Amino acid sequence: MEIISQIGKKINFTIKHTIKYTYRRCTATSKTKTLLRHKTMNLKVIAFDADDTLFINEPYFQETEQKFCGLMEDYLSHQGISKELFKIEIDNLKLYGYGIKGYILSMIEAAMRISNNTIPVEVIEKIIQYGKELLDKPIELLDGVEETLQALHGKYKLVVATKGDLLDQRRKLHNSGLGHYFHHIEVMSDKQEVDYKDLIKRLEIQPEEFFMIGNSLKSDVLPVLAIGGHAVHIPFHTTWAHEKIDYKVEHKNFRAFEKITEVLTVLGV
Repeated sequence: MEIISQIGKKINFTIKHTIKYTYRRCTATSKTKTLLRHKTMNLKVIAFDADDTLFINEPYFQETEQKFCGLMEDYLSHQGISKELFKIEIDNLKLYGYGIKGYILSMIEAAMRISNNTIPVEVIEKIIQYGKELLDKPIELLDGVEETLQALHGKYKLVVATKGDLLDQRRKLHNSGLGHYFHHIEVMSDKQEVDYKDLIKRLEIQPEEFFMIGNSLKSDVLPVLAIGGHAVHIPFHTTWAHEKIDYKVEHKNFRAFEKITEVLTVLGV
């Protein structure tokens, strides 16, 4: 009986240390734990957001906004200009969607409103120039992205699930040199639950077989969790105000990491 009791204690100790895991800030300390989680998830598709997950994007918009504020500073403070531009951007999303072209049109509309329609044509030309410069920005991959894709390629079906202008996103993915890693590229008009359901239907999988990686809790995490998928948040150092949420996410299918390479541990790669 004493031997059986000792064995029981050992088994209980092993189980406790095998399943001990914190979803919110994952730090894998055991290969056994990782493999158990990997098998439990039964994943088929790993999806990646593009902007500020695979490559830099938001800092270019912020740089352009600063130039726009400088251009319009005779009419309003920089803070006031940014506030007016953001309001117009959000109002225009239902018309233009996400992306640089809609942003250019919103800057022009903001300039007209701020100046009470007195803005000279030279300023409009300057705004269009800013937009073209934004479209021509170089593609800078984020740390660990290609290493992660190389490790996952061939083991899972990899897809891009991003939103924005179709032509611009295709250009960026082509110029990034990452296109060959992906089985499917989905440029979505938005990232709501219905959009992810449509994507999962096209991929012919179940929600629990879908694993989304992105920098936006609002767009890449919450809707995926809501439909029964798995989601990982990789924070970027700056986030567009429209993508921010003011509460903590807690869900059994949610994980957060500092670096994209950390997902390899959870996936057993």
